[in-house]
Amino acid sequence: MTERIAARIGAGASRRRRPNRRLFSARVVAGSLFTTAAATLAAFAAWPIYQSSSFVLLVLVSIVVAAAIAVVSWVRRWSGWATAGAVAVAILVLGVPLAVPSRLGAPLEVARGLAELASGVVLGWKDLVTVDLPVGSYRNLLVPALIVFLVGTCATLLLSWRDSRVAYAAVPVGLGMLGFGLFFGRTSVSEPLVLGAVRLQAPVETALGIAGLLACLVWLAWRTGDERIRALRRAAASSGVRIPRKPSAADRRRLALGAGMVAVAVVGVTAVVPAVAADAPREVLRSAVGPDLDLAEAVSPLASYRALFDPDRADQVLFTVDSDGPLPERVRLATLDVYDGAAFRTGAGSRSVDAGRFVRVPSALDAGDGQPFEVVITIDGLDDIWMPTIGQVERATFTGERTAALEDGFYYNSTGAAGVQTAGGGLRTGDRYVLSVVEPEPVDLSSIAAPGGSRSRVEPPETLREWVDTHRQGSGGAALAGLAGLLRDRGFLSHALAVDEGNPPTWMLELGDYTFQASASGHSLARIDSLFRRLLEREADERAVAPEDFVAAVGDDEQFAVAIALIAQELGFPARVVVGAYLSAADPDLRTCDGGVCRARDLSAWVEVQSAEGEWVPVAATPQHEYSPSLEFTRQRDPELPTEVRPDSVEEVVPPEPFQEDEAAPPGEGADAGIDLAWLWPTLRIAGLILAGLALIAGPFVVVAAAKASRRRGRRMRGDAAARFAAGWDEYTDAAVDAGRTAPPSATRVELAEAFATPRGSELAVGADRAVFSGSSLRDEDAAAFWSVVDEERRSFTEGETVWRRLAATVSLKSFVRQATPVHGRRPHTVERGTRRPLAVRTTP
Repeated sequence: MTERIAARIGAGASRRRRPNRRLFSARVVAGSLFTTAAATLAAFAAWPIYQSSSFVLLVLVSIVVAAAIAVVSWVRRWSGWATAGAVAVAILVLGVPLAVPSRLGAPLEVARGLAELASGVVLGWKDLVTVDLPVGSYRNLLVPALIVFLVGTCATLLLSWRDSRVAYAAVPVGLGMLGFGLFFGRTSVSEPLVLGAVRLQAPVETALGIAGLLACLVWLAWRTGDERIRALRRAAASSGVRIPRKPSAADRRRLALGAGMVAVAVVGVTAVVPAVAADAPREVLRSAVGPDLDLAEAVSPLASYRALFDPDRADQVLFTVDSDGPLPERVRLATLDVYDGAAFRTGAGSRSVDAGRFVRVPSALDAGDGQPFEVVITIDGLDDIWMPTIGQVERATFTGERTAALEDGFYYNSTGAAGVQTAGGGLRTGDRYVLSVVEPEPVDLSSIAAPGGSRSRVEPPETLREWVDTHRQGSGGAALAGLAGLLRDRGFLSHALAVDEGNPPTWMLELGDYTFQASASGHSLARIDSLFRRLLEREADERAVAPEDFVAAVGDDEQFAVAIALIAQELGFPARVVVGAYLSAADPDLRTCDGGVCRARDLSAWVEVQSAEGEWVPVAATPQHEYSPSLEFTRQRDPELPTEVRPDSVEEVVPPEPFQEDEAAPPGEGADAGIDLAWLWPTLRIAGLILAGLALIAGPFVVVAAAKASRRRGRRMRGDAAARFAAGWDEYTDAAVDAGRTAPPSATRVELAEAFATPRGSELAVGADRAVFSGSSLRDEDAAAFWSVVDEERRSFTEGETVWRRLAATVSLKSFVRQATPVHGRRPHTVERGTRRPLAVRTTP
């Protein structure tokens, strides 16, 4: 008897417990069809991310290779670790040709491609949501798609082919493949589909979701029905009762009811959900990724504008713009589209809905129509995250020592036509890049119409509204052009609150015959209110007759740009402030960069307003400097008694602190604040990436080993002494199974111990049997001694084996899924549907 059991353990038992591995069985065919449907839908969902032939080739090759690995693993009965190793080798071999095609070529380029492949496995997911769509084959951003379609297809196939209930795990894997394209995709949905009087919102996304769910439901329904048929066949084989092959009326009613419920759910999802969510912004992974933190913490360029004219910085060269042909008219640093009453800043940092997003730029962008330019920008003294750009950027190519870092840190906002550089805290001296841009054709401001409904988010001062109502003529762009021109004519340029008369600043000397007037910085509502209040006071003076008599508002581009933006919003124009520089200008009041060399004092600010057609039209904001305000005018009549009339005096008043602290620190301040720890963050980042990679590789093994240790500790301390004896035998059997031995459920403990052939296995079997059937007299000391023997025998299974075999036994999962014969206190062993061959039961005549 014992010898027969041992023979079964060594040969037939393990073979009988394995599932039937026929390659063309109904379950294999059904699972293959389900996987094909899931992979196809996933490819359609991910198409908007890439939109390139490289992606199509990657999907096709990945599915074919994954199917080949799954077939070989299924036929050869590979373990999970062997299959995972084959998939890893496939990723290593196919990674560069499919996922990093730009690195195909010389051996050195292939080596770099392998490095980018390894980094893409860990960082490609994050990089994918920071690059503007479509990404094409940009760098290593195809690596996530390779992992999804190669690993996902192989896993879905092998799971769906299983006979056990583990096969149902194929559904979340298939839906996960579909979710890759939906969650990493666009922030906007597809255009509505109009069918007569019916308007379907987000038709593409809705169709993909419904198709994915239907594919899962159909496969699950077939799988459930197949299991039911198999169970009935086993029952028939055991009882001899014949089973009708035709479906009954109840079966047909259930089928009709299920189909009706699915149809109602599909109609409800198609009609109700998209309509309800039509006005809500689509939230995907890329919606919450970008340099928002850097922008939120950065000083507003408009708030630090006045510091550019300090004597110690005004002559500093910030950057140089070169071109083989003519230079464009303007170069822009920052686009500021949100005003909170204290400072103008970019809306991307405050998550404004209509401000656009800063995203990484793939190989090229669609810059639209206009005049193309190709310029080379070299950074000198500009140490900021704001990056000089021109028009609409089509492509940016970085050169120099920080090429890779600058490429990774470049983010661009197509809506605001602005770029930022986050590499190492921003731009540095010596950074250089080439821009291929398109500058839109100029539009006459007077000819545009206002879209309407674009009033300021904050209430403008009443003085501004009064001044606008007094001088507005016409409507739309003509009214705005007239008001902006009048405001510039009645303003006066001043960049300082006080100057040294004996050593005037450079900006003052360049203005020629110039009379200095004090001007406070800041562009809060209070500062704008004082500007228009002085204009209204001067206009109320009866002696102001000539045009130059009405000059009263003193300031620079900082105040006048904000004032014109608020006026534009009052007239119904969306408006934003742009900080940049003029490379050429016909207006003599506008300061230009000499030969493309832009110094600090050359920077300006202007306003851009959006027309009803969606075009952004620039509006100059720099006030004139030829006519100085006359301080002799007063609102009171001269008294009849002759008295001395003194001119209004100007006192130096420190402006109040703004609502948000946007003060620019003086140059050099904080240079000696402490030890330079600039090297610390790159070192920690590299170390963190290495540790993260090691954790991803070793994590599953550590989890399995920890789970086994926790299980062993729980068994050692379980219940009374008799329960610890039984738990010790379970630990001994699990160790044998993990080491590659077979433990059929029909064998007794003694038979298993003889088959395992360990030095003291029979002693453990006898001790466990005695404890189970007569354990009342056992003590804790006896259980501790029994467990000592268990530990010795557990180690004997891998003695003399190689290190790799010991490691394989340590991380094996066989003991977690084995179905051993139940011992005392467990449920009786029964035949489960679809897991074993039917028992040969002789029926009674």
